[in-house]
Parts: sequence; C-alpha cells; structure tokens
Amino acid sequence: MIVEIGHYALVLALMLAIIQTVVPFVGVKSGDARQIAMAPNLAFAVFAGIALSFAVLTWGYVTSDFSILNVWENSNSQQPLLFKFTGVWGNHEGSMLLWVLILALFGALVGLFGSNLPPTLRAMAISVQGLIAVAFLGFILFTSNPFERLSPAPLEGQDLNPILQDIGLAIHPPLLYLGYVGFSICFSFAIAALIEGRIDAAWARWVRPWTLTAWGFLTAGIAMGSYWAYYELGWGGWWFWDPVENASFMPWLAGTALLHSALVMEKREALKVWTILLAILTFSLSLLGTFLVRSGVLTSVHAFATDPTRGVVILGILVFFIGGALFLFALRSSSLSNGGMFHPISREGGLVLNNLVLTTATATVFVGTLYPLLIEALTGEKISVGAPYFDATFVPLMVPLLLAVPFGPLLAWKRGDLYGAAQRLYVFAGVALLIGLLTLVFIEGMHVLAVIGIAIGVWLLLGAFAEIIQKSGWPKAGASVAAARLRGLPRSVWGTALAHAGLGVCVLGIVSVSSFQQEEVLRMKPGAITELAGYTITMKGFEERQGPNFVEDVASFEVHRDSDYVATIMPSKRIYTARRMPTTESGIFTTGFSQLYLALGDPVEGTDEIVVRLWWKPQVTLIWLGPVLMVIGGLFSLSDRRLRVGAPKPSAKRRQTLAAAE
Repeated sequence: MIVEIGHYALVLALMLAIIQTVVPFVGVKSGDARQIAMAPNLAFAVFAGIALSFAVLTWGYVTSDFSILNVWENSNSQQPLLFKFTGVWGNHEGSMLLWVLILALFGALVGLFGSNLPPTLRAMAISVQGLIAVAFLGFILFTSNPFERLSPAPLEGQDLNPILQDIGLAIHPPLLYLGYVGFSICFSFAIAALIEGRIDAAWARWVRPWTLTAWGFLTAGIAMGSYWAYYELGWGGWWFWDPVENASFMPWLAGTALLHSALVMEKREALKVWTILLAILTFSLSLLGTFLVRSGVLTSVHAFATDPTRGVVILGILVFFIGGALFLFALRSSSLSNGGMFHPISREGGLVLNNLVLTTATATVFVGTLYPLLIEALTGEKISVGAPYFDATFVPLMVPLLLAVPFGPLLAWKRGDLYGAAQRLYVFAGVALLIGLLTLVFIEGMHVLAVIGIAIGVWLLLGAFAEIIQKSGWPKAGASVAAARLRGLPRSVWGTALAHAGLGVCVLGIVSVSSFQQEEVLRMKPGAITELAGYTITMKGFEERQGPNFVEDVASFEVHRDSDYVATIMPSKRIYTARRMPTTESGIFTTGFSQLYLALGDPVEGTDEIVVRLWWKPQVTLIWLGPVLMVIGGLFSLSDRRLRVGAPKPSAKRRQTLAAAE
C-alpha cells in the first residue's frame, strides 16, 4: 500500500503542476490578484507531492522491497545502508525523480523567498516552472515509472552497479542536479520577463542570486564528479572530455557567462537582450545534458539509460522548451533595448570579453561533443573526438581570458583606466613571471608551455586580491587603517576574489600534474621493490577480505623515503557477489597537495605477479581545492547584505512617494 501512495502522490503532483502552470498564467493575463496569489501555494503543493513520492521510493530501498521493479534492479539486501539510500538515484527512474524533486524545490523556494518580487513576475516564473514540471512528471509516469511492481516479488535483488557503491554517489549527483536543474529558475524568470515585457536592472538583481546558487552547486558537483572518477575507476585521470562530462561542463561555462552578464545588467542596465538569451541557453544546455545521459545515444560510464524510446520523448521535451523559448525570444527581441552604453575599456567591457570567450568556448565543447553523434546519425560511421581536439580549441581560447581576469575588478564602470589597472598589477605580474622562470631554470626538462601555465596560475592567484589591496589603501595607509577598511568591505568583493583565486589554484594543479606527473607500469610480486619520485615502494603481499556484499584481494605496499617509513598503501580488486562484477579500488597516499597513486591490474597468468600502475601526481589536489575556493567565494557573495534573494522593499517614505506619484 505504501508503494501505491508514492505512485498516487506522483500523479497528484502532475495534476497540481498543471494547475500551477495554468492558474498563475491566467491570473497574470486577466489581472486576477487571487489567482496570482495562488502561485506560491501551488509550488509548495507540487514540491510536497514529489517529496512524498521520493520518500516512499527511499523507503522501498531501505526496507529492500523487491516487489518494486526499480528496487529489485538496483539494490540488494546485503548492501550497506548508505548505498541503499544512494541507490535511489543510482538509476534512470530514481535519478529522474530526484531531478524533478529539485526542479519543484526551486519553484517552492521562489514562492518562499520571492515576496519582494513583483507579484506578476513571480507568478509567471512559477507558472513556467510548473510547465517544466508537467513535462518531466509526465515523462516519469508514462515512460520511467519508479513504482512499477513485480509479482511475485523476488527474494533478492540484483544489486546496485558496483561502480556506484561509493560515497561519491551520495554527493555528486545531488550537487550536480542542484546546479543544472537550478538554472531552470533563471530560464523561468527569462521567459516570464519576455512574456511581461519587463526587463530591467531590477530583474537582473532578482535573477543573479539564483544564478549564483545554481552555479555554486554545479561547480561543486563537477569537481566532486571529477575526484570520484579519479579515485574510483583506477585510471589515474581527473578529466577525460567524456561527452557526459561535457554535458555538465557546457551549462557551467554558459552559467558563468550569465553570472557576469547579469552583473553588467544590474549595475549599468546594459546587455539586456544578451542576458536573457544566456539565461535561456544555459538551461537549454542542461536539458541537452539530460537528453545525452538518458537517451541511449551515448555509451558511457555516466550514462543511465539505453532505451531509445525514452530518448525520443526527452528529445521532444527538449525541442519544445528550447524551440519555444527561442521563438518567444525572437518575437520579443526587436522590442527590447540593450540599455546603457559604455566604453570598451571599462568593467563592462571586461565582462563582455568574458562573455565572448566563455560562449565561444561553450560552442567548441558543444561541437566536439555532438559532432560524432551527428556523423553517426547521418552516415552510420563511428568517430571519436577526444582530448587533442579540446586541447587545440578550448585551451587557446581560455588563455587570453585568464590573462584578463585580474584586470576586470580594477576597471571602473562605464570608462576605465587600463594603464592605471596595469600599474596596480605589475608587481603581481613580475612575481608570476619570476616564478615561471625559476621553474624553467631549476626543473629539468621543463616545457615552455608548462612555464606559461604556472605563470598564469600564479598571476590569477595573486591578481585576484589586487582589488582588495587597493581598497584597503595598503601600504600607504597604516596597518590599522587598512585592516579596518578590509573589515568594512562588502562580502561580494571577498567572494569575487576567492572565486578568481580558486581559478588560479585549479590552473596550478592542472599544469603541475600534466607537466610533472610520473607514471610506471610494471609486474610485481611480494617482496618486489620499485622507486618512483624519490619514494621506495615495496610490495609486502596479498590479503583476502570479505565485505558486506563483495570479496576483495588487497595488496599491501610499504612506502619509504630515505629509509624512513612513510605510509602503507592498500589498493584492491573487488568482486561483487550478486553481479559477479569486478572493480578496481585505488590506493592513494596524500602528502601536501601531491599524491602517490597505486592501482592493481590483472594477474600475470602462471605466475604470482600482478600488473601494478603507479603514479606520482604533484599538486594534483589543487585541481579540486580550486573549485572549493570558488564555491566558498560564491557563498560569500550570497551572504552579502546587498545580494539577497529578490530586491529590497522600498522604505515607507518611498512607498508613500510612489503612491502619491501614481
């Protein structure tokens, strides 16, 4: 009976989502204040229905109710409790339910925190959000029902995919969905603004916190996914330009452009048309990612579904929303003005450069991701576009942007002084150049491109704080005066600095591990010794262990440096008993920001040897610490009293003045 409650709650949520779409829209068009006022409550009701459905499915997993087809296919009574919880979204049906739950959550949050929004704009945005929910709730109920029953119920389940039985599944998908599904709110606000014809600086002020929230979650989700693949797959890599990786990276690039474009619109009422278009394109890329993952057109460790029927339905949803939004944009764009003018050398000009580079970079990733699919669809020929293409197109585009980032915050609005900004940055440029040259002199075999990369990373890291140093007045102002000024700085200034510094930290990690990584592949047996990056690594032996739902062979390696014991690293090979599927569990020793990484290969037939892959990865953790800094910077900006969700209410005196004017 509980299972049926979950199913009925999903059906009820669909009915309520239809009402959420229709009633506020009709209310706005007819000027009916009562219908407009219903929008937040309808958003709450839809969220409550989906949340109840999600809770019921979770209960089915936790109690191992194998009468539910979805639970039987993706769970097992021997699974640890954590993986019973995470198994809820470790499959197509459950992950789509999580997707639409987060969609409804953002709609409810607009209803909760949107009291400062114009009632008609809030109602229209909630209506658009309801329309998206209708499409995906219908998709779930008619093609991907997570509550489909089995009769008779099996005694045991088939187990969750062993690769997904990791703490990463508890963190990565929710963060990722909060990111690219979160951009649906920006999309809804854009469509609402186009329908109402109201696009101004206040609109950008309302949209920017939602954009920043979604961007922060997506940044964290991509970083977590990268680290999860790095340690779980035993491949030693942190990014593969996999099409499904690109599916989340493209909305991130477009969302970053939207974040900066909305800032220009808020401060100068410029780039109005462009900002609206970016809001549409960012969520459109999120929908494209949903299609790629769930249509069966890709074969990837990340892909959930292989059913082409589902893919056709999602493609129809994608065409409806993207095509409809772009058609509405085309109808309205001629009546929209771009707003204020500005000099090319200004903060606005710098942010326009940011947008141009990011959107071009998004286009290169888009082409590299979809071109093989297009060729296969037209000719039947399978081709692959890998790292060489992206290295040759994406990286050169990003270099000038990275060089320009520290200048942006130092330029004034409307008309800036490029020479003055350069004067405030020359010390940082000198330090970055010096560090690059020192690496060239003291590190043997250093490639000139690596030197440039390290210099750019240091430039970004130091230059990120140039605005803060300028505003503090140091060193001309005394230490006490500078400290007082620093305490009084808006949190958004600190947030910008931390986000840009995080980008520099990430670049340093990428360049370091790409340039200085050492790798060795060899056959080892107990007692065998090898050396790597100054470490002596001795294989001590094997041990068989029994896990809750797997058996594993664990190899033990002792690590010494200059005869001193450093650590014991224990990689393993697992066999999950239900699926009889092997996995590789890497062994990692972290020292500072660097890691010694070991992964076991296949046993050598007829011997007691096994293939072992060893990597020394200098400063590799900076790749993920950088995004952590970016997210912290986003949180600082969101906590700024000037950047609340919505716009501030006018004072009582101001309201009286406005009323008298009317």
